[in-house]
Amino acid sequence: MQERNDIMSVDAMMDERFGKVGTPEREAFRKEAYAYCVGQIISDARKREKVTQQELARRVGTNKSYISRVENGSVEPGAGMFLRILSALGLRFEVSQPQVLG
Repeated sequence: MQERNDIMSVDAMMDERFGKVGTPEREAFRKEAYAYCVGQIISDARKREKVTQQELARRVGTNKSYISRVENGSVEPGAGMFLRILSALGLRFEVSQPQVLG
């Protein structure tokens, strides 16, 4: 079997590309990735419910531009706004303790 030298762990790739965990570069990437994921969750839920950005904005007391920026990941909504958006889309947020086995 031939050895491959071009395989890299995800951790090593992230360290190389965005810096080590805890560095400003890695934190900036983490925040950007988080905002993008939150935006996609909201966008998918909104489309599933057949709600326009304008209607969602009206339901949560903001404007269409803000909803658009949230959905494309350029703005990360605060916790309160995130919960209002979820509620307006008929979703709920649940916090639970992980079960410890053993």
